Parts: sequence; structure tokens; C-alpha cells
Amino acid sequence: MAIFYTILLLVISNIFMTLAWYGHLKMQDLKWIDNSTPLFVVILISWGIALLEYCCQVPANRLGFLGNGGPFTLMQLKVIQEAITLVIFTIFTVVFFKGESLHWNHFAAFVCLIAAVWLVFLKN
Repeated sequence: MAIFYTILLLVISNIFMTLAWYGHLKMQDLKWIDNSTPLFVVILISWGIALLEYCCQVPANRLGFLGNGGPFTLMQLKVIQEAITLVIFTIFTVVFFKGESLHWNHFAAFVCLIAAVWLVFLKN
């Protein structure tokens, strides 16, 4: 179950991270904020969302880390997290930013990411 909970928490944390980093751009499209909104307000909104990210990311790393009885090494946790980040970001971009599209090189990059995950799990 530690594998499942670790990955679930990483997915949730990455959803919040993507919203914290890029959500303000969509907020502009929705007219919730505009270019006249002070940057510090946008930063505070992003920090509030990022707090939720950390509330999932930190437990995921603690639960998943081999040194705490979890199933993953630090390197494995990081590569899994990066792969999840790019999948979540891609979904976010395609769903919420209609002007963005996927191209062949994006798919090639995803293949490389899958290869990275596979490589990090190889035994020495």
C-alpha cells in the first residue's frame, strides 16, 4: 500500500504545484485577476496553493523513502515525481490552455521519461 499512497500523494501534490505555478495564468483568462493585480498578491495566492502541495509532497516522500521503510530510493522518488509532474502539466496545459497543443517532440520526450523511470529502477 505504501507504493499506492506514495504515488497518489505525489499526483495530488503535483496537481497543486501546477496550479500554484501556472494557475494564475488561467486566472487571467477567467478574469479573476488581471495584469494590474499586484505581483505580491499573485505570489500570495500561489503560496497558498503551494502549501497544499507541500502537505502532500512531504508525506509522500516520508512514506515512500526506503530509509523510512518505504519502497523507493531517493533517486527513484525524484524520477517518479518528475514523470508525474510532466504528465500533470501536460494534462493541465491541453485541458485549460486550448491554444497549446502536443507535437511529436513532446511524445518523444515522454518516451525518454518512461525510459528514465525504467532505468532508475534497474538493479546495479
